[in-house]
Amino acid sequence: MTTTIAIAGKGGVGKTTLAALIIRYLARQQQGAILAIDADPSSNLNMALGLELEWTVGDIREDLLAQVKQSLTAGGASMGALPGGTSKREYLDYQIRSSLAEGARFDLIAMGRSEGPGCYCAVNHNLREVIDSLSKNYRYVVIDNEAGLEHLSRRTTRDVEHLLIVSDPTLRGVVAAERIAALRHELDVNIQQAYLIVNGLKDGVLPAPLQTRIETLDVPLLGLIPQDDQLAELDLYGSPLIDLEETSPVVQAVAALMSRILCATGGG
Repeated sequence: MTTTIAIAGKGGVGKTTLAALIIRYLARQQQGAILAIDADPSSNLNMALGLELEWTVGDIREDLLAQVKQSLTAGGASMGALPGGTSKREYLDYQIRSSLAEGARFDLIAMGRSEGPGCYCAVNHNLREVIDSLSKNYRYVVIDNEAGLEHLSRRTTRDVEHLLIVSDPTLRGVVAAERIAALRHELDVNIQQAYLIVNGLKDGVLPAPLQTRIETLDVPLLGLIPQDDQLAELDLYGSPLIDLEETSPVVQAVAALMSRILCATGGG
């Protein structure tokens, strides 16, 4: 059984940091392999995980469409196949599996750049099937989303057991989280549980005005993540966040949050 965890929130609230630390926790504290999906076009989850990234799904998609276009121009393969009789599904499956960046107990696939001009419906359908099929080989799938829920709304990822909506300790961040929480009801995706996490709190204390606004949301507050000087230093130099020590307040906070949701659903 695969447990899928998606992280969402407005830009700059620490989604990628949280995704990396969740992967760190799962790799050290839980059984089974982990697939990290970087669904943010900026594709920097690999840096947080200490992995090299050479090829993204966006690159593969554009390369496929270029090959199909060239073949059609030359009067060759049909829209369903590439030269040599390879189907688009087979090509995508091979290329995506080959593009995986491999770490210790976790692999990474990056969605990469957004779509250019042209029709992507058939390609995106194949991508969804390939990624869903690939995900079944992992105990956990962790998705670092872009500012909205773009990839979830396009059905290019699996259904989600846990949606973690991240806010910084500002009213703007909480309002953005509220909008994302509302958006989840409009998606053709089964989201079983949604939670709010407030990240980057000084002294780990939630200001009263934010507490009041958070109490009006239709998602429960899962927990708070404090500021961490060691985390800020690693970020400054682009060092892998998985190198954070066990004594880090952020590592301990993320471990507590993950233990809570996994134990509650029997996923631990």
